[in-house]
Amino acid sequence: MSVSLVVCDVDEELVQKVKKFRLQKDSYNAAIVMKIDKDKQLVILEDEHVDISIDDLRDILPERQPRFVVYSYKYHHDDGRVSYPLCFIFSSPVGCKPEQQMMYAGSKTQLVQTVGMSKVFEIRNTEDLTEEWLKEKLVIFG
Repeated sequence: MSVSLVVCDVDEELVQKVKKFRLQKDSYNAAIVMKIDKDKQLVILEDEHVDISIDDLRDILPERQPRFVVYSYKYHHDDGRVSYPLCFIFSSPVGCKPEQQMMYAGSKTQLVQTVGMSKVFEIRNTEDLTEEWLKEKLVIFG
């Protein structure tokens, strides 16, 4: 008998907030941090941040709990262009409770599809979330 993983639903207000976030034309870094409400089995908004550096984002992410982040990053290309790619970052630190890791991992794909993200990255240690790491990940997208 196979066991299926319970996947959490995504809060409809959160979906609308991310869609609005995708359309903004701001010229700074911004982030939406999401968590799972275990009791409701629902991905919900934890916090929004305007004009937040990658270093500040790293500092607010819990070291022992998973989080989902949609991050609008002001990316300076080598040829002088500036773009604002939207990045989906799944922070799943080593040392999280296995139950939490399973809930987040089982909800990630549905969340990514629901909010329409294409640049999806994962970190296992919050210390790895640096500007150099993000630029390295974004270089394949040109």
